[in-house]
Amino acid sequence: MTITSPHLGSSAAWTDARLLYALEEVVEKELNRHLKVTKDWMPHEYVPFGDGRNFPGFFEDGVAWEPEQSKVTDVGRIALVVNLLTEDNLPSYHHEIATLFGRDGAWGTWVHRWTAEEGRHGIVMRDYLLTSRAVDPDKLEQFRMSHMSEGFESDNRHSMLHSVAYVSFQELATRVSHRNTGHHSGDPVCDRMLSRIATDENLHMVFYRNLLSAAFELAPDLTMQAVRDVVVDFRMPGHGIPGFERAAAQMAIGEIYNLRIHHDDVLAPVLRFLKVMEIDGLGPEGRKAQEELGLFMNGLDSEALKFDEKLAARKARMAARAAG
Repeated sequence: MTITSPHLGSSAAWTDARLLYALEEVVEKELNRHLKVTKDWMPHEYVPFGDGRNFPGFFEDGVAWEPEQSKVTDVGRIALVVNLLTEDNLPSYHHEIATLFGRDGAWGTWVHRWTAEEGRHGIVMRDYLLTSRAVDPDKLEQFRMSHMSEGFESDNRHSMLHSVAYVSFQELATRVSHRNTGHHSGDPVCDRMLSRIATDENLHMVFYRNLLSAAFELAPDLTMQAVRDVVVDFRMPGHGIPGFERAAAQMAIGEIYNLRIHHDDVLAPVLRFLKVMEIDGLGPEGRKAQEELGLFMNGLDSEALKFDEKLAARKARMAARAAG
């Protein structure tokens, strides 16, 4: 099956400003759809406040944090910190998309709505972590200060089209990370909370994915190049977190987020939904980007297979050690 996308003007004629204006009607449609299907929820309803105790400081009955107080698994604790610190940089994310998308019209309404919804995630996660004593509160605050003091600049901040392409994948990646963290947390309360957050992230992904689909119809060559650039150089927004590489490695081994998950559960579903590899009628640059995208996905699948084999071997060694 092939899909022929009409060129509404040459690629050279499309600028970010023109595309921003051309997509305004689509943004309004998707915003209205989003508001109909999304459900407001209360962060405090997902937090076990009755389990809370005072920490040392101004309270005489304060109890210092100890690892054994936590109900979550080691890998769950690591992932929760990474996920929360990622959410903490919301002011930087808002600044970036407000600069790219603007604050007026449907674009502006979406920017503010998205920010408000994302704000809930940081609220409920921090309340849960502190109330359940899942993490060291002092280290969590030190990490937050360090991470936010550095700010955040996306790799795709110079182009509205690149930004839309990026968040189409990143929102799904965040959903997957939250869901898998919940599943591996060892705490049903945590799992329920992260499931609620993941539902929001999935709706955000759908919004951006549909917007990206409309961009393919308007400017297929430029959109294909943007998708190629984003997929090939994809990085999660939390890559600047202190100790991120080590935490990412532990999350990969713990099967919260790794190459196989990135390929199978994030990149491939979006590309498949948009039928990116089936789009026909592209110009030379668009075809080149499409070919490079296909080659990259094949290479990533091969790398994921190598990771799968190493992970399976590691599990076998651990099982043999436990049996012995």
